[in-house]
Amino acid sequence: MTLALRVSVTLALALLVPRALLAQVGHPPGSSPYRDIPKGHTFTPFAAYFAGDGGRFGVAPHDGQVYGFRYDIRTGSTIQMGLLLGLGQTERLVLDSLVGVGAPVLGTVDQSTTFVEADLQLNLTGGKTWNRLAPFIGAGLGLAWAEDIPADRSGFDLGTKFYFAPHAGLRLFVTDRIHLRGDARVLFWKLNYPNSSEWDTSGWYQAGLGFGFSL
Repeated sequence: MTLALRVSVTLALALLVPRALLAQVGHPPGSSPYRDIPKGHTFTPFAAYFAGDGGRFGVAPHDGQVYGFRYDIRTGSTIQMGLLLGLGQTERLVLDSLVGVGAPVLGTVDQSTTFVEADLQLNLTGGKTWNRLAPFIGAGLGLAWAEDIPADRSGFDLGTKFYFAPHAGLRLFVTDRIHLRGDARVLFWKLNYPNSSEWDTSGWYQAGLGFGFSL
Protein backbone atom coordinates (compact mmCIF):
# COMPACT_ATOMS: atom_id res chain seq x y z
CA MET A 1 0.00 0.00 0.00
CA THR A 2 1.48 3.37 -1.02
CA LEU A 3 1.86 6.23 1.44
CA ALA A 4 -0.77 8.28 -0.37
CA LEU A 5 -3.29 5.41 -0.16
CA ARG A 6 -2.55 4.92 3.55
CA VAL A 7 -3.12 8.60 4.23
CA SER A 8 -6.40 8.52 2.24
CA VAL A 9 -7.66 5.49 4.16
CA THR A 10 -6.70 7.06 7.50
CA LEU A 11 -8.47 10.30 6.66
CA ALA A 12 -11.56 8.43 5.51
CA LEU A 13 -11.70 6.44 8.74
CA ALA A 14 -11.16 9.61 10.76
CA LEU A 15 -14.17 11.16 9.06
CA LEU A 16 -16.45 8.12 9.14
CA VAL A 17 -15.93 6.78 12.67
CA PRO A 18 -17.15 9.90 14.50
CA ARG A 19 -20.24 9.94 12.27
CA ALA A 20 -20.95 6.30 13.07
CA LEU A 21 -20.50 6.92 16.78
CA LEU A 22 -22.75 9.95 16.63
CA ALA A 23 -25.46 7.87 14.91
CA GLN A 24 -25.24 5.27 17.67
CA VAL A 25 -25.51 7.88 20.40
CA GLY A 26 -28.83 8.99 18.93
CA HIS A 27 -30.81 12.11 19.62
CA PRO A 28 -30.34 14.68 22.37
CA PRO A 29 -32.62 13.87 25.34
CA GLY A 30 -35.00 16.73 24.57
CA SER A 31 -35.62 15.64 20.98
CA SER A 32 -35.38 11.85 21.31
CA PRO A 33 -38.33 9.91 19.80
CA TYR A 34 -38.01 7.42 22.69
CA ARG A 35 -39.83 8.00 25.97
CA ASP A 36 -40.03 5.85 29.09
CA ILE A 37 -43.30 4.06 29.81
CA PRO A 38 -44.13 4.44 33.52
CA LYS A 39 -43.81 1.12 35.30
CA GLY A 40 -46.93 -0.15 36.99
CA HIS A 41 -50.34 -1.53 36.09
CA THR A 42 -52.93 -0.89 33.40
CA PHE A 43 -56.70 -1.34 33.29
CA THR A 44 -58.10 -1.49 29.73
CA PRO A 45 -61.81 -1.72 28.84
CA PHE A 46 -62.15 -3.07 25.28
CA ALA A 47 -64.56 -3.91 22.51
CA ALA A 48 -63.82 -6.64 19.98
CA TYR A 49 -65.22 -8.33 16.92
CA PHE A 50 -65.08 -12.12 17.04
CA ALA A 51 -65.01 -13.65 13.55
CA GLY A 52 -64.94 -17.27 12.47
CA ASP A 53 -66.82 -20.02 10.69
CA GLY A 54 -67.91 -22.02 13.73
CA GLY A 55 -66.15 -25.15 12.52
CA ARG A 56 -67.14 -27.27 9.56
CA PHE A 57 -70.76 -27.46 10.79
CA GLY A 58 -71.02 -23.84 11.90
CA VAL A 59 -72.29 -24.80 15.37
CA ALA A 60 -69.47 -23.26 17.42
CA PRO A 61 -69.61 -19.57 18.49
CA HIS A 62 -68.67 -17.19 15.69
CA ASP A 63 -69.42 -13.73 14.28
CA GLY A 64 -70.27 -11.48 17.18
CA GLN A 65 -69.24 -8.73 19.57
CA VAL A 66 -67.11 -9.22 22.68
CA TYR A 67 -66.87 -6.64 25.46
CA GLY A 68 -64.66 -6.79 28.52
CA PHE A 69 -61.49 -5.59 30.16
CA ARG A 70 -57.87 -6.60 30.66
CA TYR A 71 -55.59 -5.99 33.61
CA ASP A 72 -51.83 -5.82 32.98
CA ILE A 73 -48.77 -5.61 35.21
CA ARG A 74 -45.17 -4.67 34.30
CA THR A 75 -46.56 -2.40 31.57
CA GLY A 76 -43.30 -0.44 31.41
CA SER A 77 -41.12 -3.54 30.91
CA THR A 78 -40.11 -5.72 27.99
CA ILE A 79 -42.18 -8.65 29.29
CA GLN A 80 -45.73 -7.79 30.31
CA MET A 81 -48.32 -10.06 31.93
CA GLY A 82 -52.07 -9.69 31.66
CA LEU A 83 -55.46 -11.13 32.51
CA LEU A 84 -58.50 -10.79 30.25
CA LEU A 85 -62.23 -11.22 30.82
CA GLY A 86 -64.59 -11.00 27.84
CA LEU A 87 -68.34 -11.47 27.48
CA GLY A 88 -69.46 -12.15 23.93
CA GLN A 89 -72.77 -12.16 22.10
CA THR A 90 -71.90 -14.50 19.25
CA GLU A 91 -73.88 -16.36 16.61
CA ARG A 92 -74.07 -20.06 15.84
CA LEU A 93 -76.09 -22.34 13.59
CA VAL A 94 -78.76 -24.63 14.99
CA LEU A 95 -78.83 -28.02 13.25
CA ASP A 96 -81.19 -30.94 13.30
CA SER A 97 -78.24 -33.36 13.28
CA LEU A 98 -74.54 -33.65 12.51
CA VAL A 99 -74.83 -36.18 9.71
CA GLY A 100 -72.56 -34.18 7.41
CA VAL A 101 -71.73 -30.76 6.05
CA GLY A 102 -75.17 -30.66 4.43
CA ALA A 103 -77.03 -31.30 7.68
CA PRO A 104 -80.43 -29.53 7.92
CA VAL A 105 -80.06 -26.00 9.31
CA LEU A 106 -82.89 -24.98 11.63
CA GLY A 107 -81.68 -21.39 11.94
CA THR A 108 -79.13 -19.00 13.44
CA VAL A 109 -79.25 -17.96 17.10
CA ASP A 110 -77.34 -15.64 19.41
CA GLN A 111 -75.29 -17.35 22.10
CA SER A 112 -73.58 -15.75 25.09
CA THR A 113 -69.93 -16.83 25.32
CA THR A 114 -67.49 -16.08 28.15
CA PHE A 115 -63.70 -15.85 27.76
CA VAL A 116 -61.13 -15.83 30.58
CA GLU A 117 -57.46 -15.61 29.61
CA ALA A 118 -53.92 -15.12 30.94
CA ASP A 119 -51.24 -13.97 28.54
CA LEU A 120 -47.62 -12.91 28.13
CA GLN A 121 -46.74 -9.92 25.99
CA LEU A 122 -43.38 -8.96 24.48
CA ASN A 123 -43.09 -5.19 24.08
CA LEU A 124 -40.90 -4.74 21.01
CA THR A 125 -39.57 -1.33 22.07
CA GLY A 126 -38.94 -2.53 25.61
CA GLY A 127 -39.94 -0.10 28.35
CA LYS A 128 -40.10 2.84 25.96
CA THR A 129 -42.31 4.27 23.26
CA TRP A 130 -41.11 5.37 19.83
CA ASN A 131 -42.94 8.52 18.77
CA ARG A 132 -45.56 7.50 21.36
CA LEU A 133 -45.98 4.09 19.69
CA ALA A 134 -45.28 0.76 21.42
CA PRO A 135 -45.77 -2.35 19.22
CA PHE A 136 -46.06 -5.79 20.80
CA ILE A 137 -46.55 -9.48 20.16
CA GLY A 138 -47.87 -12.04 22.60
CA ALA A 139 -49.82 -15.20 23.29
CA GLY A 140 -52.65 -16.08 25.63
CA LEU A 141 -54.03 -19.27 27.13
CA GLY A 142 -57.66 -19.21 28.14
CA LEU A 143 -60.95 -20.89 28.87
CA ALA A 144 -64.24 -20.32 27.04
CA TRP A 145 -67.75 -21.56 27.67
CA ALA A 146 -71.13 -20.79 26.11
CA GLU A 147 -74.76 -20.92 27.20
CA ASP A 148 -76.89 -23.93 26.26
CA ILE A 149 -79.12 -23.76 23.20
CA PRO A 150 -82.21 -25.93 23.90
CA ALA A 151 -83.42 -25.68 20.30
CA ASP A 152 -80.31 -27.48 18.99
CA ARG A 153 -80.89 -31.21 18.43
CA SER A 154 -77.49 -32.02 16.90
CA GLY A 155 -75.85 -33.11 20.15
CA PHE A 156 -73.10 -30.47 19.97
CA ASP A 157 -72.01 -28.78 23.19
CA LEU A 158 -69.04 -26.41 23.35
CA GLY A 159 -68.46 -27.28 27.00
CA THR A 160 -65.56 -25.62 28.81
CA LYS A 161 -62.97 -25.15 26.12
CA PHE A 162 -59.23 -24.42 26.39
CA TYR A 163 -57.94 -22.09 23.70
CA PHE A 164 -54.64 -20.61 22.55
CA ALA A 165 -54.52 -17.05 21.21
CA PRO A 166 -51.35 -15.57 19.64
CA HIS A 167 -51.69 -11.88 18.91
CA ALA A 168 -49.90 -8.74 17.71
CA GLY A 169 -50.78 -5.12 18.18
CA LEU A 170 -49.88 -1.56 19.02
CA ARG A 171 -50.24 0.88 21.89
CA LEU A 172 -50.51 4.60 21.14
CA PHE A 173 -49.77 6.72 24.20
CA VAL A 174 -51.91 9.83 24.38
CA THR A 175 -50.29 10.74 27.71
CA ASP A 176 -47.80 8.89 29.89
CA ARG A 177 -50.69 7.13 31.67
CA ILE A 178 -53.38 6.85 28.97
CA HIS A 179 -53.07 4.89 25.74
CA LEU A 180 -55.12 3.44 22.92
CA ARG A 181 -54.58 -0.27 22.37
CA GLY A 182 -55.39 -2.31 19.29
CA ASP A 183 -54.55 -5.93 18.56
CA ALA A 184 -55.38 -8.71 16.14
CA ARG A 185 -55.68 -12.19 17.57
CA VAL A 186 -56.19 -15.73 16.29
CA LEU A 187 -58.02 -18.12 18.59
CA PHE A 188 -57.31 -21.86 18.27
CA TRP A 189 -59.60 -24.39 19.96
CA LYS A 190 -60.64 -28.00 19.51
CA LEU A 191 -64.29 -28.68 18.74
CA ASN A 192 -65.70 -32.04 19.79
CA TYR A 193 -68.69 -33.50 17.94
CA PRO A 194 -70.63 -36.68 18.84
CA ASN A 195 -68.59 -38.76 16.38
CA SER A 196 -65.55 -36.63 15.50
CA SER A 197 -63.48 -33.56 16.40
CA GLU A 198 -61.48 -30.83 14.71
CA TRP A 199 -59.19 -27.89 15.42
CA ASP A 200 -60.75 -24.60 14.43
CA THR A 201 -59.54 -20.98 14.29
CA SER A 202 -61.36 -17.68 14.71
CA GLY A 203 -60.20 -14.09 14.30
CA TRP A 204 -60.49 -11.60 17.14
CA TYR A 205 -60.00 -7.88 16.42
CA GLN A 206 -59.86 -5.72 19.51
CA ALA A 207 -59.53 -2.05 20.53
CA GLY A 208 -59.45 -0.51 23.99
CA LEU A 209 -58.50 2.48 26.11
CA GLY A 210 -55.84 1.80 28.73
CA PHE A 211 -55.39 3.66 32.02
CA GLY A 212 -52.04 3.25 33.78
CA PHE A 213 -51.48 3.54 37.53
CA SER A 214 -49.05 2.55 40.27
CA LEU A 215 -49.86 0.73 43.49
